[in-house]
Amino acid sequence: MDAGKNSSILVTGARGFIGRAVRKLLQRKDYSVLALDQAAMEPGAGSVGGGREIVLDITDAAQLRRIFESREIAGVIHLAAILPTVAQREPLRATQVNVIASANLLEMAREFGVRRFVFASSLSAYGTCPADQMVSEESGAAPVDVYGASKLYIEQLGTAYRERFGLEFVSSRIGRVVGPGARSTTSAWRSQIFELLCTKESIEISIPYVDSERLLLVHVEDVARALVTLLRADRVRHSVYNAPCESVAVADLKREVERLNSRVNVRVGDACATCNPRLVDWSRFREEFGIEVMPIFERLARAAD
Repeated sequence: MDAGKNSSILVTGARGFIGRAVRKLLQRKDYSVLALDQAAMEPGAGSVGGGREIVLDITDAAQLRRIFESREIAGVIHLAAILPTVAQREPLRATQVNVIASANLLEMAREFGVRRFVFASSLSAYGTCPADQMVSEESGAAPVDVYGASKLYIEQLGTAYRERFGLEFVSSRIGRVVGPGARSTTSAWRSQIFELLCTKESIEISIPYVDSERLLLVHVEDVARALVTLLRADRVRHSVYNAPCESVAVADLKREVERLNSRVNVRVGDACATCNPRLVDWSRFREEFGIEVMPIFERLARAAD
């Protein structure tokens, strides 16, 4: 999908971990970006991709409408969401953002003639699965938490808009995103395994899961590439795609990080990875769009170098 000369790509949650990577990639591809986030731009950050950075809470429907009225928007990449830990603690807020605001955004996309709407969903839509179950887009979705349920509902609503109104809605079910710069307070290890590999001091990284657990990991740059691929494709055959990811055993992750830097000690916990599958088939995405991703351990080795 090509955006017209006078049109923009609207990115919600644009100051988040994935949002920053998406904006950089869109900028490299010469898109004009409307970057929306409730957090203010950091001093000196400048404009993004020839577009604008706007401080906006997407639950404010009137303010959101003014954005659509003031600019021609060719496509939307919708990333803004209340994440799982906070969603369980504040279910009403999660419903307001993840469901109601997302539904308003879909309706405005329809009303203002947006061509494509790319939704950042989650593998949480599958719920907790047996350790040996390989899930595909044809597997039944059975979310077990507020976050996963909200993602599944917007997928179903978006599919209805696709079928009823012709809005090119497409959803990407994303695993645990890793890489430098996550700024997470609840799962800091996702960035620390990259950021601390060059340390010259003895440090400890805590991963809360048992060493026998498997996690579906994807580097933030690969998530951005997948989302922008869905935006740019001439045609998308399906409304839901499992995003590229890799199933990694916690014990292997610990061993590799410690091998790359002997000063790093990875301490594992006793938690199980609930609310998610452990194995995923993303061949639908690979075969349709011809994408491969760099293995996580190779990413780590490059970070150590």
